[in-house]
Amino acid sequence: MIEAVNISKDFYDIKAVDQVSLTIQEGNVFGLVGTNGAGKSTFLRMLSGIIKPDKGVIKIDGMDIYENVKAKERFFYISDDQFYFNNATPIDMKNFYQVIYEGFDGERFDTLMEQFELTPNRKINTYSKGMKKQLSVICGICSNTKYIFCDETFDGLDPVMRQAVKSIIAKEIADRNITTIIASHNLRELEDICDHIGLLHRGGILFSKDLYDMKLNIHKIQCVFHNEEDAKAMFDNLDILKREQRGSLYTITARGNREEITNYFDKVKPVFFEILPLTLEEIFISETEVVGYDIKKLIS
Repeated sequence: MIEAVNISKDFYDIKAVDQVSLTIQEGNVFGLVGTNGAGKSTFLRMLSGIIKPDKGVIKIDGMDIYENVKAKERFFYISDDQFYFNNATPIDMKNFYQVIYEGFDGERFDTLMEQFELTPNRKINTYSKGMKKQLSVICGICSNTKYIFCDETFDGLDPVMRQAVKSIIAKEIADRNITTIIASHNLRELEDICDHIGLLHRGGILFSKDLYDMKLNIHKIQCVFHNEEDAKAMFDNLDILKREQRGSLYTITARGNREEITNYFDKVKPVFFEILPLTLEEIFISETEVVGYDIKKLIS
């Protein structure tokens, strides 16, 4: 389990992370969302023990992370700009990580390099950005650590390779129940892989919620009523977050249990109604508007 309690980090007059508290349970895929400059990378660097918080406590499995070799053996950090030794080849990095991580799987490394069509004896500094990202993911997967921290891991990958990387991470989660933190400025990248989402804004956590719970308790509905009286009767019984009307068609975003909402509609007997799936972005828009934020300005 990862615990961060009131951690803060300033860089001169810039408050990069401000009083952030998070608990990330084992086996979760935690999506950390925020615009560039929101504090995602700084948070992950503190979580990886690269920099020390100015205030607060951050622990992994009950151990302080900063300057703690035992704690650092438990995770692999894939940074936005992954570090490789000068003139190193993937084989050099494989040999290095086999020393650092006791469980590093060299055979699987070779297999994945072949699957991704990456040349193992080619100098990494001649790789494209996307190829470097692929290599960093391969190294992270083959480290066989309990935790993997990913900072903008999908940035720079083409759509096909992006899906391939997601599939590998998803398989690792299913096979080994690893805990993964994925930081991104793009909600769409996280929708099909994360089960918990935290929104970081101006260095602080705006909110942190289970994605499954959010999807269970917020619904998008399209409906047509016989008359305005029926519409008003329906709306009075719903916890409506957003309502739009085009002609006789209403599009509603409402909070509540799906079965209860369906029962309300059955009683009113509208001309038509349908509950539609919500995207992660639509859920976040509804949630943040309630607390006074416009997520469309926070997330690209």
